[in-house]
Amino acid sequence: MTDPYKVLGISPDATDEEVKKAYRRMAMKYHPDKVANAGEQIRQQATEKFRKINEAYEHIKKARGM
Repeated sequence: MTDPYKVLGISPDATDEEVKKAYRRMAMKYHPDKVANAGEQIRQQATEKFRKINEAYEHIKKARGM
């Protein structure tokens, strides 16, 4: 797995609140619904990026006991 902190664009010493904010920011930016009217390839890329963002966030939450 790619470094979950790198996926969210934060450092490992970020606070729990910073982790949540980074997740929300990335989720809003890459949510597949944002590109619903774009081409199929762009939609697939957004879906894949969104999946990685969710996996990274879940990994960090589990590791930190959030």
